[in-house]
Amino acid sequence: MAARKRASTNSSSSTQTTKPPKTQEAEAPIAAPKSGLILKLALFFSVPYFYLVLSHYKIEPELRNSILINAGLSLAAFFVTVKMIPVASRYVLRRNLFGYDINKKGTPQGTLKVPESLGIVVGVVFLVFSILFQYFNFTADSNWLVEYNAALASICFMVLLGFVDDVLDVPWRVKLILPSIAALPLLMAYAGHTTIIIPKPLVPYVGLEVWDLGWMYKLYMGLLAVFCTNSINIHAGLNGLEVGQTVVISCAILIHNIMQIGASADSEYKKAHAFSIYLAQPLLATSLALFSYNWYPSSAFVGDTCTYFAGMTMAVVGILGHFSETLLIFFIPQVLNFLLSLPQLAGIIPCPRHRLPRFDPDTGLLTGTNDGTLVNLFLRQFGRMTEKRLCVYLLVFQALACGFCFLLRYFLAGWYK
Repeated sequence: MAARKRASTNSSSSTQTTKPPKTQEAEAPIAAPKSGLILKLALFFSVPYFYLVLSHYKIEPELRNSILINAGLSLAAFFVTVKMIPVASRYVLRRNLFGYDINKKGTPQGTLKVPESLGIVVGVVFLVFSILFQYFNFTADSNWLVEYNAALASICFMVLLGFVDDVLDVPWRVKLILPSIAALPLLMAYAGHTTIIIPKPLVPYVGLEVWDLGWMYKLYMGLLAVFCTNSINIHAGLNGLEVGQTVVISCAILIHNIMQIGASADSEYKKAHAFSIYLAQPLLATSLALFSYNWYPSSAFVGDTCTYFAGMTMAVVGILGHFSETLLIFFIPQVLNFLLSLPQLAGIIPCPRHRLPRFDPDTGLLTGTNDGTLVNLFLRQFGRMTEKRLCVYLLVFQALACGFCFLLRYFLAGWYK
């Protein structure tokens, strides 16, 4: 979490301004990406993932080729993002868009200027390569093209609003409205079904197997977009946590989609999950590129641009892929963090600006406070620990939540729906 410090200038036509004296303030150079870590993560995920795509499931050649072409473009997006982040960092530093790492206050690292809002790079590269993918996959009369472009419009809108938030520091009550505005292109262009399947145990009580929600379904879509964007935004405060949870959930989304494509014989159902893959693969690739700079010790802060972008993309993926229930189970840590945060967000309990743990510069350990966040809860339950270890624990918990979702779907298959 960055504590922003912006330069301010006071000018008057009647007074002559003097140039302030130069200060020897430490300025953080953008460090090299942590390539070794990213290579290990990429191999850990890509080997089983491409085994499912290429060998385990019998996927139609045309569909498989589209997935592989998208994967190739995503790989290119990864390298472009890695190269662009150092370039963008120089520009944001010139505009005084930087922050100091509060969790390193009192140490030499806590005095470094860390470029902020570099999620804008991820969002722009994602959009460029997602648009290029249309050339290889969609035809002018494709039924999915309108919704694909509407999805990109919503994501683009959210990237813009996220960057505006980073620059203007928008109040919380306004932040809740921003995703609703960004979701409008998707909601207006959505032409899919508005029905839900009633769980089998509840059918005798409801009297319906399928319930058409109509306009309420679109309202639900809008609320899901609001939750996904803000839940990632408030589950933050550690180097690598925001973009790390995006990486973990994106991996789970891709595995889920491939499993659904392989297990289904319905062509439209397969296309819906393939549509989800076309957005999730570049999301994962660009997020990994940012993760290589944002992992501890961070040389780049992601800003609200990244959290809004990631949350909106995953909401779009879940909505158009028709697995919003599964997506919410992937978001179990974010749901828990939201419930813990609710008393402070609602104003029932005083809410400080940064609900971060206390850092001891002598030991380098973090101590949990009474603020209602999952970060502080972990510290209160498991004791003091370093920022890096705490982030690892939280990301492992995120992965376990995703694994629990797969296990739940396996045991409830055929009985629940």
